[in-house]
Amino acid sequence: MPAECFTCPASQCAKRRRGCSLRVPYKDGPATMKVLLLKDPKEDDDRGQDPYIRLSHPEGYGGLIFTSPRAVEAVKLCLEKANKTEAWKTSLKEKWNSKSVYVVGNATASLVSKIGLDPEGENCGNAEKLAEYICSRESSALPLLFPCGNLKRETLPRMLKDKGVPMESITVYQTIPHPGIQGNLNSYYSQQGIPASITFFSPSGLSYSLKHIQELSGDSIDQIKFVAIGPTTARALAAQGLPVSCTAESPTPRALAAGIRTALQPHGC
Repeated sequence: MPAECFTCPASQCAKRRRGCSLRVPYKDGPATMKVLLLKDPKEDDDRGQDPYIRLSHPEGYGGLIFTSPRAVEAVKLCLEKANKTEAWKTSLKEKWNSKSVYVVGNATASLVSKIGLDPEGENCGNAEKLAEYICSRESSALPLLFPCGNLKRETLPRMLKDKGVPMESITVYQTIPHPGIQGNLNSYYSQQGIPASITFFSPSGLSYSLKHIQELSGDSIDQIKFVAIGPTTARALAAQGLPVSCTAESPTPRALAAGIRTALQPHGC
């Protein structure tokens, strides 16, 4: 499997939120090591507040902020379920596109583009850098609308508030542990053994799986290289007392694969 293909297609997963195995080759030989990526497919039916009422009044906002693909998917689902897709295409989309649409990461930017909006800031890579980018550009007195999850971090809202940039958050999806996470991890460990590395894509993924990983790994947990997709997840790992072997330079498959390769080398990141 190419290192860039870090997660299997959702249609091929037997269960949602199942860890996928990636073999990362060493540069100096053919040996491979098992890497466990704790990442979920993007087809879950997330439920949260209906954002359509606020999305239907772009005149009251200075722009939009999306920091995760799930927030975009939740908005898209809202439009479809409310039968407002046509209204979005004929008028609302154009009105929102006259304003700034800020995003974190290429995955979020891609989904924002698919619903017809023009994203900016995707190269910032994380919420902190996006907040700095917004503060360097934003001058509108109108608040930015921030569709987000129930477990959103306060870093971006706090940074914007400190700089006097108004913002309104609306919860559009909820993050909950998949009921099969323990069984999936048990299955992985029984079939694959102790992984050489485990990558976490969010603090919630860490909190939902860490207890099971500790129980399954036992004393061997000290041998595992822990990798984070970004600084927020890295801080969550450190808060749990786990050594962070590497943090991806950007939230992309290529950067993550490069980080994992480096972490598995004797010198680490």
